[in-house]
Amino acid sequence: MNELAQVGPRLRAARQARGWTLDDLASRASISASTLSRLESGKRQATLELVVPLTRQLGIRVDDLLPPADRDPRVRRPEMRRDGMVMVPLAPESSSMRAYRITYTPQHRGGELRVHDGHEWLYVLSGRLRLLLGDQDLVLEPGEAAEFDTRMPHSMTSADGAEVTVLSLFSEAGERIHTWGAGVPPDPEGTSVREVREPVQDIGPS
Repeated sequence: MNELAQVGPRLRAARQARGWTLDDLASRASISASTLSRLESGKRQATLELVVPLTRQLGIRVDDLLPPADRDPRVRRPEMRRDGMVMVPLAPESSSMRAYRITYTPQHRGGELRVHDGHEWLYVLSGRLRLLLGDQDLVLEPGEAAEFDTRMPHSMTSADGAEVTVLSLFSEAGERIHTWGAGVPPDPEGTSVREVREPVQDIGPS
């Protein structure tokens, strides 16, 4: 049984330990009971946008759903550079978690709002990050974090033109946007928001 296959049974055990039914947990996490049932039975792959709300309601960590590693736990994946961003993968390709250390250099072209399925969590390590989120224009300092639904228009860049580095966790859709770019033609109405819901063609880091 691989690591991802063990998420469902561990999730079911955590739910049952609290005496909750499928409907109880599904309602608390704002997902359907059928989706939760498929996740617990292994018929639905565990993804960040599903697991995070569930673990939050259960009062456990995502790590609690994964078995102890019996292999070399070190992650050795090459960094990627694109559009003034330097991205260092922090999780193996087989992981359900998309974790990166992202550096926005002064050459980063930010400002264009994106919309895609999923959730994103970020933590500022150094520098000052400007986060546009819907109607909000926020500046995050080192040590500050943010978590949001990526169906809300959003973009990130340096707040003052200097380099800024963050830790980010996001879903597969978010990973495609960050690593490959949207690959979506300009909006016909001329707005600055682009929506991505289908897999985009991998054009590779430059």
